Amino acid sequence: MAEATKDENLEEQVEEISIEGLAEEAEDFMSDPLETDDELDAIKAERDEFRDRFMRALADAENARKRGERDRREAEQYGGSKLARDMLPVYDNLNRALEAATEDQRAQAAALIEGVELTLRELLNVFTKHGITLVKPEIGEKFDPQIHQAMFEAPVPNTSAGDIIQVLTEGFLLHDRLLRPAQVGVSSTPAG
Repeated sequence: MAEATKDENLEEQVEEISIEGLAEEAEDFMSDPLETDDELDAIKAERDEFRDRFMRALADAENARKRGERDRREAEQYGGSKLARDMLPVYDNLNRALEAATEDQRAQAAALIEGVELTLRELLNVFTKHGITLVKPEIGEKFDPQIHQAMFEAPVPNTSAGDIIQVLTEGFLLHDRLLRPAQVGVSSTPAG
C-alpha cells in the first residue's frame, strides 16, 4: 500500500511540474510579444528562403531533365553524322563510275555496270532508312545558301543572277541538318 501511495504522489508531482512548467513557458512566451514577433519574422524569412531554394532546385532539375531528353533525341537522330559524312565519297565515286562509262563499255560490261547501279541504289536505300536525303538541285533553280555552296560564278546568257548553271556534286541532309551542301556553279549578271 505504501508503494501505491508513493506512485500516486510521484504522478501528482510530475503532473504538477508539467502543468506548472507549461504555464510558466506560456507566460514567458506571452510576456514579450516583440521578441516573438521577431522570432516569427525570422522563421518566416527562413521559410521563404527555403521555399525559394526549393523552387530553384526543382526548376534546375526540370531543366536538366529536359536538356537530357533533348540530348538523347539529338544523339539518336544525329549520332551517326560522322559515319554518314564518311560514306558520301562512296556515293560520289559510284556515281562518277556510272557517268564515266560509255555506251560501248556499258554493252561490253553490262553485268558490272548493273552491279554498280545496284550498289548505288542500295546505298541510297540505306541513306533513306537512316534519315539521309539527297539534295539534288536542277539547272535553272535559284541558288540557296542554306543548302548550296557556290563553287564559281559565270555570266551565262538567258539566265538571271543567282541561277544554278551547273551541279558539281549533290548535297545531303541528315533529317533537317545539312551534312554536305550541293556544290554548284552560279550565274552572275550576264554581260550586256
